[in-house]
Amino acid sequence: MKYGFWLPIFGGWLRNVDDEHMPPTFEYAKTVIQAAEEWGYDTTLIAELYLNDIKGIEADSLEAWSTAAGLAAVTNKIEIMTAVRPVFHHPAVTAKMAANIDRMSNGRFTLNIVSGWWEEEAKQYGGDFTEHDERYARTTEFIDILKGLWTEDTFSYHGRYYQIEDTKLEPKPLQRPNPMLYAGGESEKGKQVISTLCDAYVMHGGTVEEVADKIKDMKSRRRKANKDPIRSFGMAAYVICRETEAAALTELERITMVKDTSGYSGFGDFTSKSQLEQAVQLKDYSVSNRGLRPHLIGTPEQIAERILEYERAGVDLLLLQCSPQLEEMKRFSEQVMPLVEQLRKEQTTV
Repeated sequence: MKYGFWLPIFGGWLRNVDDEHMPPTFEYAKTVIQAAEEWGYDTTLIAELYLNDIKGIEADSLEAWSTAAGLAAVTNKIEIMTAVRPVFHHPAVTAKMAANIDRMSNGRFTLNIVSGWWEEEAKQYGGDFTEHDERYARTTEFIDILKGLWTEDTFSYHGRYYQIEDTKLEPKPLQRPNPMLYAGGESEKGKQVISTLCDAYVMHGGTVEEVADKIKDMKSRRRKANKDPIRSFGMAAYVICRETEAAALTELERITMVKDTSGYSGFGDFTSKSQLEQAVQLKDYSVSNRGLRPHLIGTPEQIAERILEYERAGVDLLLLQCSPQLEEMKRFSEQVMPLVEQLRKEQTTV
């Protein structure tokens, strides 16, 4: 199991807690990622939203790509996975930027392809927000151009959304044939794109059974597409680790008590524009990406056992959220990560 975390660019992950002591500043983000390297974390995911989906659209937030470039220069080994949304970017420029950050990081830069869901944000920032399947059609062309420019000496493309002619991109990324492309999606169109064009599948939080079914389905789609196997299956999860289960459940109740909806402005678009497989209730939405559903909540022993269940289901990357981030990530690295290794060894020798 690899351990990743969502970079704290919104001031926290809880929509009903005003101050999580996680300032949305580059200095705090740098502190977190540098500590994470020391504690054994493998990956950070930098979400890309131009409005703050967690604390309200008037609140501060960091821009993903400039933050990624800055962090590439002050880290040594952690993977920097940065989201990119085709509705806001031209693929040729994106390919150039990604190749540059890939080299800055010595081959540690990867992309999370997100077709987008927040219509209001697109209106404010000039994104071409179309119907769901059209967004994925654009994404397909976007990825085609990324890969073409990363692998060909000269590349031309004439599509519905993008046209480029005799384009050269040098230097190429260090990662060959391309920086790893992660993506998540639950619609039929989304799964078609991921199974044919991407390298890794990132899932919202779900039960062990739900996640196992998704992994089985994606593997089947991959075989039918005659592609190499998916390289990684990741899952978002919110962690509450405490000395007792009762203390963890008390914290769960605190963070899911909906008392103010200012941080829930994107709820309508998220639930209506994304074609999600599972219904999302307002309580679920208190933590992003359905992170409460894996139920990594309880004592270190309970959480470690639960992680091994997901590992057996096929998950090999956890993308964690927690609050306050620095303190909780340290607790997880000291109390849960070693215990997972210990329990795995014990179970394999029985």
